[in-house]
Amino acid sequence: MHKFYSRITQIAGDVITVEADDVGNMELAQVMTGRGSSLAQVIRLDGRKVFLQVFAGSRGISTGDRVRFLGHPMRVSTGDALLGRIFNGSGMPLDRGPELSDDLVDIGGPPVNPVKRIVPNKMIRTGIPMIDVFNSLVESQKLPIFSIAGEPYNELLARIAIQAEVDIIILGGMGLKYDDFLFFRDTLEEHGALSRSIVFMHTAADPIVECLLVPDISLAVAEHFALAGKRVLVLLTDMSNFCDALKVISITMEQIPSNRGYPGDLYSQLAARYEKAVDFDTAGSITILAATTMPGDDVTHPIPDNTGYITEGQFYLKNSVIEPFGSLSRLKQQVNGKTRDDHRTIMDTMIQLFAEYRETLEKQAMGFQMSAWDQKLLKYGKLFEEKMMSLGVNIPLEGALDLGWEILGECFSPEETGIKRSMIDAYWPKTHESETITG
Repeated sequence: MHKFYSRITQIAGDVITVEADDVGNMELAQVMTGRGSSLAQVIRLDGRKVFLQVFAGSRGISTGDRVRFLGHPMRVSTGDALLGRIFNGSGMPLDRGPELSDDLVDIGGPPVNPVKRIVPNKMIRTGIPMIDVFNSLVESQKLPIFSIAGEPYNELLARIAIQAEVDIIILGGMGLKYDDFLFFRDTLEEHGALSRSIVFMHTAADPIVECLLVPDISLAVAEHFALAGKRVLVLLTDMSNFCDALKVISITMEQIPSNRGYPGDLYSQLAARYEKAVDFDTAGSITILAATTMPGDDVTHPIPDNTGYITEGQFYLKNSVIEPFGSLSRLKQQVNGKTRDDHRTIMDTMIQLFAEYRETLEKQAMGFQMSAWDQKLLKYGKLFEEKMMSLGVNIPLEGALDLGWEILGECFSPEETGIKRSMIDAYWPKTHESETITG
C-alpha cells in the first residue's frame, strides 16, 4: 500500500488541494493538523492536483498541514452485527453501540455484471393497495417516489420498511431534519422492524460529504447481504439532497455548471447508484426505493428528469396519496399475472372506472347535470379514494383484490363493468349479485 505525504496548496470551503502521484479517485486520506487528524476523500483528480473533501470541514486546517493517503477508498463493515444498528453517513455509530471493524468492504464499486443478473420475476408485498394491486413492486426494481416537500414520503417509506416482505431493510437518510431521524428510529423500534434493519443517517447539520457517502455505504452493505442470499430492500431519502450536495461540491471546485447549476455528470452519478439494483441468479436481490422531492412540483427539473431515464417507472405522491395516473411500475407485468387470476382484471377495470370518475368530477364542476351513470361513478370514486388510495389502508394483496370486487359490486351491476363472464361468475360478490337479480 502506497502512502504519500503532501502539503496543502489550496483551501476552498471544505475542499483542500494537494499535489501527489498515484492517488485513486474516492481514495481516503488523513489531514494531519496540530490538533489531531481528520478524514478526507478524493473527489477529483487533475494531473498531480488532488482535490479532497474534508469530512469534518476545513476549519482549523492550514496550508502548512500534511496529508497522508491511505491507499484505499471508504470502507464499511458488513455482517449480521450491523442489524438493528444506526450509523451516521461515514459509518460511525449513532446508537451508542460499539464501532465495527470486521469484514470491511469498499464502497462505491461498479454495478453487477449483467451475466450474473436474472430477469425480475418476484413481487415484494407491501400491504399498500396502490402499490400491490395497481403498481406492483418487483424484486431488483429501482423506483423513485416523486413528491414535493411537505408530502408524507418519509412516512410512506417507514411504513414500507415495517411491512415489506423482505429479509433486510437498509435505510439511508440524506440531509434530513433531526425530527425525521427520530421518527424513523422510533417507528422502526415500535413496530419491531429495527432488528432486521440497518440505518445510515445523515442530517442537515452533518458534513456535506457524508451526504454523498450514504447511498454508497447503504448499497455496499446491501450487496454483501444479497450475495449471502438475502432479499434486501434499500430505502433512500431524499435523493434531491444528495444531488444538491453534488451541486455544492461542484461549485466549490469551480466546475462549469450544467442545467440549473447541477454538475454535468448528474445522470452518471445517479445511475451509478440506481444500477446497483439486482436479482442475482444464484443468490439474493437488491431493490431500491428512493424518495425524490421535486422543487416546485416540476417533473422537468434536472433531478427527476434524469432519474426518470434510469429507473423503471415511478410513484407520484400527491395530496398524501399515491396518484394512480402518473405512477407506473414498468415491471409489474412480470409478477401480477402470477398472484391471482383476477389481479389484472381488477387493476385494469378499477383504474378505467376511476378515470371516468375524474371526468365526471370535471363535468360536475362545470355545472353539467349528473346522469344515473354519473351518480354511480361519483359513489365509486369516493369509495375508491377512501378504501384503496388512502395511505391509511393496510391490507394484504388478496384482501385488496376482494375489496376491489366489493367496491365494484356496491356501485355497479356486473354488465356495467365490462368484465368477462367467467371472472364475474368466479369473483363477483354473491350478496350484490342477488341484489341485482332481485332488482
